Amino acid sequence: MSPLLAQVLREIEQLNPEEQLEVISHATEQLKRQTVKQKKHKLSEFRGIAPNLLEGQDAQDWVNEIRGEWQEREQRLFEGL
Repeated sequence: MSPLLAQVLREIEQLNPEEQLEVISHATEQLKRQTVKQKKHKLSEFRGIAPNLLEGQDAQDWVNEIRGEWQEREQRLFEGL
């Protein structure tokens, strides 16, 4: 903790509860102004973002191929035990 922050916190402790709430409110509002809201993206915005990912391969064929590779890997691991 920086010396400045420690000093500020000590000074806040000296305030009455109403003033402490004002400090919290002020800090919250300041953070809201500084925080940049992240834009939410529509799914349609991602269209074409990775063209040729499957290089013309059917998506279901690709899924089946990957599953098969994982099953083979899993079998080899269990056989090695």
